[in-house]
Amino acid sequence: MLGECHAHIIMDGKNYKEAVALHKSGVKEEVIRAHFRIWGETGITFVRDGGDALGVSGRAKELAPEYGIDYRTPIFAIHKKGHYGGIVGHAFSDWKEYHSLVCRAKKEGADFIKIMISGIMEFGAFGVLTEEGLPENEIRQMIRIAHEEGMTVMAHGNGDRPVRAAVEAGLDTLEHGNYLKKETLDLLAGSGTIWIPTLAPTGNLLGCGRFPDEQVKRILRCQMDNIRYAFARGAGIGLGSDSGAYLVPHGQGLLDEYEWMKKAVGEEKETELKERLTESESRIKKSAVGK
Repeated sequence: MLGECHAHIIMDGKNYKEAVALHKSGVKEEVIRAHFRIWGETGITFVRDGGDALGVSGRAKELAPEYGIDYRTPIFAIHKKGHYGGIVGHAFSDWKEYHSLVCRAKKEGADFIKIMISGIMEFGAFGVLTEEGLPENEIRQMIRIAHEEGMTVMAHGNGDRPVRAAVEAGLDTLEHGNYLKKETLDLLAGSGTIWIPTLAPTGNLLGCGRFPDEQVKRILRCQMDNIRYAFARGAGIGLGSDSGAYLVPHGQGLLDEYEWMKKAVGEEKETELKERLTESESRIKKSAVGK
């Protein structure tokens, strides 16, 4: 079974506010254990988390060996104050604070640093993000500082401009990466960056009634077309479902992600797809503990 390269153990696939609230007065270990059991039953033995602000993923890392799961975490994500990211981490307002957070994550046992460089999808409107993303020079600085501390970098990023800046700066893994242009996909294919495109959070919305299906279909098709293009050009692509996100349950979410990925690259290329996903997962495992 392929590993889950993008998960959120603090979330439950149903209502993230309620899921997060469970841990407000202290980490609820029984919730973590329930998610580990589900992953185990699904045959998932590698999980790469996105971190959180309440210490849930940190505790999960301690418990994971009991379930035979290789669990990696940034402990918490880092975002610029006033921008998207508070749901999964801590904010910085200047470079001294950012460097301090990188060092704190490292001290607390982070396997990599996670940064937030853009907003999230507006699923009701094709091509729209909640915010366009940080300036290119700030993205480059965030990656540079983390690399100088010997840490690899995972970046939550959507939109062509911030993603291009991150890839040019030597980003290790790109999470989501919606609305990329062909030139950026070419750049990605020629780089060492691994792309985790997380199709399930979009595809699994179809038919739920929360957003107009015609808009969701456009977003999904755009991402699938870009995956097919990048895959054909040899880009490093990994499998991660964003499990814990709305309608992306732990365990099943990864199975859904794989099905969406097959549709993106073509069912006839499944053997090559498995090989490429396995290769990317292997690279992630080797690099997650520092650059």
